[in-house]
Amino acid sequence: MGTLVKRLGKLPEQDIPKKIFSIREKTINANESDQYRALKLEIHHRIVTEMNVEQQRLLTHGGQDRNTVEQVISSYCNRVIDENPFVVPRGDRQTIINDVIDEILGLGPIEPLLKDDTVTEVMINGPKNIFVEQKGKLHHTDVQFYDTAHLMNIIERIITPLGRRVDEASPLVDARLADGSRVNIIIPPLSLMGPCVTIRKFSKDIISAEKLMEFGTMDQDMVNFLQACIRARLNIIVSGGTGSGKTTTLNVLSSFIPSGERIVTIEDAAELRLEQDHVVTLEARPANIEGRGAVSIRDLVRNALRMRPDRILIGEVRSGEALDMLQAMNTGHDGSLTTAHANSPRDVLSRLETMVLMSGMDLPVKAIREQISSALDLIVHQSRMRDGSRKITYITEVQSLEGNVITLQDLYRFIPEGVDEEGKVLGTFKATGLRPSFMEKFIINGVELPKNMEIVNMPDEQTGW
Repeated sequence: MGTLVKRLGKLPEQDIPKKIFSIREKTINANESDQYRALKLEIHHRIVTEMNVEQQRLLTHGGQDRNTVEQVISSYCNRVIDENPFVVPRGDRQTIINDVIDEILGLGPIEPLLKDDTVTEVMINGPKNIFVEQKGKLHHTDVQFYDTAHLMNIIERIITPLGRRVDEASPLVDARLADGSRVNIIIPPLSLMGPCVTIRKFSKDIISAEKLMEFGTMDQDMVNFLQACIRARLNIIVSGGTGSGKTTTLNVLSSFIPSGERIVTIEDAAELRLEQDHVVTLEARPANIEGRGAVSIRDLVRNALRMRPDRILIGEVRSGEALDMLQAMNTGHDGSLTTAHANSPRDVLSRLETMVLMSGMDLPVKAIREQISSALDLIVHQSRMRDGSRKITYITEVQSLEGNVITLQDLYRFIPEGVDEEGKVLGTFKATGLRPSFMEKFIINGVELPKNMEIVNMPDEQTGW
């Protein structure tokens, strides 16, 4: 019995039916909701009191044979339902069985949301308010936890296997689900509305360049150009706001790297999915419960330089590791890729300056700008539009430091043209026609500039630039 209680929660056995097994009220019918909730609690009680040692062992290690575990749980569900005085319709019977299975083996009421491929993000604002992102837009769901204790039990189920903890002394935690989905958790007293959980789902399908074109993120000319830039070993940073699709675009760009190269990826939570043969994946590690053992992105970047990489991919720079990244780009590690939060290509440069200063090195601003201008070749800026779509709005070349200012040159831009009747953002991708100044890298690596880059600039009154 102790094994089963450990799997399902940390309360004494007599409290299990009342607390740890409390699950959301699946309102099939307003008049029947209490009956269904009581029925589910009875099922949980029967499982705890009647399950034999062999079944407990199977439940504890359910990941090894989930189908068998589901069959065992279903048998208990069917027995209790058959013995119940009120008739449960066939469709509702399966709903009850699914809810119980999700509660015991999964993450309770949010398990169906995690299984829904159309949902890209799940946002839990306390036990009663759960939102999801679908097709770039937020929607409020009717999914609920029974109470705060129930939500905290699910949070414990997420972080316990990772050796992490969350309590009043440590109310913030970042974690990762078994499928790679990123999880951020914040609880009271920092959150005034109860425990809040944000889950950025890990896509099962690898997004290709063709998919991004289908989504309208970029067009074929831009794909051809970016592919040539990767082959020419340009140093590229993908920028954009939160949820703009930076990591997805970085993953697509990384797919253009030739398969014969040694690639080292460095991330807070491993999300990049490279198909090349020679890939070394490194993941940062937070401190343990005693506050020791942390390994930062910066530590991993320094170590990666000793691993003879052909390319270094950093999932995101947000602090002092920006300095190490720039130094790597300036010391022979061409073709490196990373992402950063920024509102525009120009803003990327300011953000990098700030991050370099966060490294603790007392460098003059001009020296930092010299590092940035000599290291970076290209900024790919992505935006989330008001209709929820993501678009690459700028592909901008980082040229040189003139005086005290880094000069930029737009090579592609998205030109907005309003919205249609359904609120979809309309516009076109256009090349500015300006010839980039990094042609030497193209020549050295035997890469030809795509023909569309030779387009003559259109007049300002036609483009609005």
